[in-house]
Amino acid sequence: MKAQDILVVLKLLSKLIANQSWNQRELASELGISVGEINASLKRNHKSGFLDAELVPVKYAIKEFLLHGFKYCFPAELGQPTRGIKTAYAAPFIADQFASQELPPVWPDPDGEERGIEFKPLYKSVPFAIKNDDQLYRFLVLLDILRSGRKREINIAQKLLKSEIG
Repeated sequence: MKAQDILVVLKLLSKLIANQSWNQRELASELGISVGEINASLKRNHKSGFLDAELVPVKYAIKEFLLHGFKYCFPAELGQPTRGIKTAYAAPFIADQFASQELPPVWPDPDGEERGIEFKPLYKSVPFAIKNDDQLYRFLVLLDILRSGRKREINIAQKLLKSEIG
């Protein structure tokens, strides 16, 4: 598995939740990944059991991996202060549940409106990919909490992720 495989399968979950159809060219365009990489990712996701034969996400398998193995495969990496898009505990939809006086974690993005500490995104195109997909943004923020948060934050993220995936 590669980081982009998780991004692809989360995008497919997002589309499934929204009851949207998709094709490989659309996925490539929406995620900022080449069509060839999308194709290879779909094959790896199918082989791993995250997609069935019709390339429909297998929620149980995805949820199990995200909750129990994801943070070990893709640990959090922090960097220097930068501009970007808030993630982890600082994301707008969850920030009210956590108090913090620190600079917020952000995915670096030249168009980002927030100043914070660089939080390396799961894949380089994440800041682009989430701009038109709130559900994908939610998934990725919750995963960032799982890989960087404290126990209370992780518990909240796990509960929300279970609910979001279904």
